[in-house]
Amino acid sequence: MSQETRTRLLAGALQTLVEHGIAGASARTIAGAAGVNQGLVFYHFGSVDNLLAEACRYGSGQRVARYRDRFAAVASLDELVELGRVVHAEERAAGHVATLGQLLAGAQSHPRLAEATAAGLELWIAELEQVLARVLSGGPMAGLVDVGGLARAMAAGFVGLELYEGADSAGAERALASLEQLALAAAVVEEMGPLAQRALRARLRRGGAAPTSRG
Repeated sequence: MSQETRTRLLAGALQTLVEHGIAGASARTIAGAAGVNQGLVFYHFGSVDNLLAEACRYGSGQRVARYRDRFAAVASLDELVELGRVVHAEERAAGHVATLGQLLAGAQSHPRLAEATAAGLELWIAELEQVLARVLSGGPMAGLVDVGGLARAMAAGFVGLELYEGADSAGAERALASLEQLALAAAVVEEMGPLAQRALRARLRRGGAAPTSRG
């Protein structure tokens, strides 16, 4: 029963963020959403901030697990961008974009929440990094790209798109289309002959510093 109550409070916290925002996330509103006594918030988590932080990790873990098999099936950059479109649409429809927006807003003034939000985003980054390491290995970009940095750039880009779409849906669509064009360009590079690939690698080495490892 104790674990069931904790899970209900975690789900209630996420629901409260969507419906009332970070400013309305009180012990009373969260307990109401969970259908439990508000004293249980403090019994199980100690404070509302602790509950929100745990809810962030809990929600991210659930969402990443939902797409893990589809990430594992990605075999190219264009497939990764295509999956990004699917994730973008499903997460927005499920209300998780609104939750993320509230968590990011709260993270600006709540260090505990900032730490948890970063940890939640790291779960997405880890999935992206695995995909990128797999699809880039053996190609002309192998060893020339900081895969961890690229994974973070992509995660940050998609987070921005999720939030930006609410203000400018046409602009968000253009951004996604541009990512698709870049993925197609990368596919063309993969099909280049070995001489052209070697020339490209040499040019890229001259053009920038060696990538750093993820640390």
